[in-house]
Amino acid sequence: MSITEGLHLFADNQAFEELFGDLKQKYGIQCILQGMGARWPSEEEKWGFWSRLVHHYCGEYQESRVMTDLKKLIGKKDYFVITSNGECHFEMCGFAPEKICEVEGNWLTMQCAARCHEKVYPWADLAEKMAETERKGKIPSELIPHCPVCGGSMQVHMEMDRNFIPETESQKRLEAFLEQYHEKKLAILELGIGWRNQLIKAPLMRLAAREPQAVYVTVNLGEIFIPDEIRDKSYGLDGDLAEILHMLAKERG
Repeated sequence: MSITEGLHLFADNQAFEELFGDLKQKYGIQCILQGMGARWPSEEEKWGFWSRLVHHYCGEYQESRVMTDLKKLIGKKDYFVITSNGECHFEMCGFAPEKICEVEGNWLTMQCAARCHEKVYPWADLAEKMAETERKGKIPSELIPHCPVCGGSMQVHMEMDRNFIPETESQKRLEAFLEQYHEKKLAILELGIGWRNQLIKAPLMRLAAREPQAVYVTVNLGEIFIPDEIRDKSYGLDGDLAEILHMLAKERG
């Protein structure tokens, strides 16, 4: 979904050059993902990168057509979103936060970098303050966040190292949702997930295999894989995700 909306974590493309060209030249980062996992020389530079990223892709975000079409497609049906995207666009577009599981965390919360305790904290407002005052990739030292418990460094709540606080509460809500619809009609929409992303793809395939009334629909451009075990209950739509969702939303009316 994120690539369809113009956010490509792995690409050294024009969008990356326009947003982070100065940091690319200074630090050698080749894509957003490298910046997210970089060992920045200072906290001022670390939060300079993150605040610029969050301001651009979250603070200035407006609902895309693909999100609008997905909401139309769901309609009034019950749903649950499982995503590895961290930019919080589902929630920003009106999907209920209690019906979203961000398996690798998200950009708008932060945690103790040493994981001295298990709580995460919102920082969207702080990110905007940082972005307003960021100069040449650095933020003012007085805006650097510190852990309220140990006083140490904070980091964005994304799965980047062993100290990541797992999404246990949202996992519990997901399990309750699946229990509620066990052996009932269930549509599994796998949208734009490549074969290498087994973190989401594999559990969805196992879910389709064990639920007798499940239908599995995978949408991807040039990369459709359906195992024999679920082939008779699956549909593969090879094409542009945005165009396919738009067509399906129009058909739904």
